[in-house]
Amino acid sequence: MAHHASAPQPSSPGPGPSGPARYSITVRSEFAAAHALMIAGTREPLHGHNWLVLATISGPTLDADGLLCDFHTVEDLLKELTGQFHNRNLNEVEPFTKLNPSAENVARYFADELSSGLGAALAPHARVESVSVTEAPGCVATYRPDAP
Repeated sequence: MAHHASAPQPSSPGPGPSGPARYSITVRSEFAAAHALMIAGTREPLHGHNWLVLATISGPTLDADGLLCDFHTVEDLLKELTGQFHNRNLNEVEPFTKLNPSAENVARYFADELSSGLGAALAPHARVESVSVTEAPGCVATYRPDAP
């Protein structure tokens, strides 16, 4: 007599092995800018990059329109934020006149500004999950704000 295994049951929505189900959207922007980092007390030579910024918004629920946040709202704000640095020397633009303009600090700056700028445009419990900044191919820094 052959033994037949039960067919797998579809998984139910809700918490999975890594926590509750989440939605996310990711928006991309680019800008060209130069910087000169302080590394171990020494300023490196000024050099430029074509910076790529990826911002991810996530949350467990959607708003009444079925959106986490309108893509255009995030795109417009991210474009405004990156635009202030386009074709500039980051060392000469706030907050990087006093803050080392590393990819890590640039990612945190964009995450913080997106978080405060999006405010009510986000669905309930949605937040900026991460911002990744690529300053050169293969060189990516990611900042993930702490969950509220």
